[in-house]
Formats: sequence, structure tokens, C-alpha cells
Amino acid sequence: MEAPAAPHNPAETRLTVTSPEQMRELGRRLAKLLRAGDLVMLTGELGAGKTTLTRGLGEGLGVRGAVTSPTFVIARVHPSLGDGPPLVHVDAYRLGGGLDEMEDLDLDVSLTDSVIVVEWGEGKVEDLTEDRLQVVIHRAVGDTKDEVRHVTLTGLGRRWAEAGLDALDA
Repeated sequence: MEAPAAPHNPAETRLTVTSPEQMRELGRRLAKLLRAGDLVMLTGELGAGKTTLTRGLGEGLGVRGAVTSPTFVIARVHPSLGDGPPLVHVDAYRLGGGLDEMEDLDLDVSLTDSVIVVEWGEGKVEDLTEDRLQVVIHRAVGDTKDEVRHVTLTGLGRRWAEAGLDALDA
């Protein structure tokens, strides 16, 4: 009889980003750690940099098409230009329910072959997989031109236990 799997504590990295270009570069560096089957959940206020980070992910993954916010189409698929996985970029902002409401997107089918990035996915897509990367972007709110963002990346599940998130702050 096999012993039960040991629980995996979340892997966590905290970074400070001071410009949109640094946020894009973070996305490019993070893309090097991603592989097909990865779910990345992005959380942050409007204007925090979720789509900018995703643009960098797209560049790093080498996918086709400009990565823009899919707010009105809900999801966009960006095929790989090489041998890497496609990027599925979802904006769940206008979706109120949980995974049931997102079922029409067939994310569970796409997950094994793609990297799925979901903006505003908290409380909506966690049931897709126990292994996921949660990215929370904090910014100053109110009438400010402050470009500083505090980014917390938390890897949940066996996949992220030793994925090397700490290398992102190097």
C-alpha cells in the first residue's frame, strides 16, 4: 500500500515592479517556467498590469497574435509559432458565476495542451486543477500616476513545489 502523498506547501515569491516594461519582462521570464497544462490566475485592480504581464507571457511563449485584453470576447487562443504550447487568454471579469458559467469555454479540454491565463479568475476556475499559479498584483489606488506594483506569485500543488519561482527575482 502506498503512503499518502505529502501535502505541498505553496511556493511563493514577491516582487516589486516599477514600470509597464518591467511587468512585460516579468511575463517573459515567467514564460520560461510555463508548460502545457499550466493554469495561471491573475488578480488585481483595473489597470494593475494583468494584461501587460500576459503580453510578456505571450512574447516569452512565442505565440501568434497581439495579446490584448479579451474583455468583450471572453477568451482568445494564441497558437504557438514554434513547438511550444498555445496561450489561452481568458478575461472572466464579466462572468459572475463559478466554473459552471465558464464551462462553455471548454477550459478543461484546453488545459492539457495549453497554458491558460485567466484574468479575474478567482472563485471561478480553481476547480480546473489543484496545480495552479496565482499571481496577485497590488497597485496604489485612487488618483495616482504611481507605476509601482507589488506582485505575489503563489504556486499551488505538486507542479509548483520546485518550479523555481524564486529565480524570477534574480
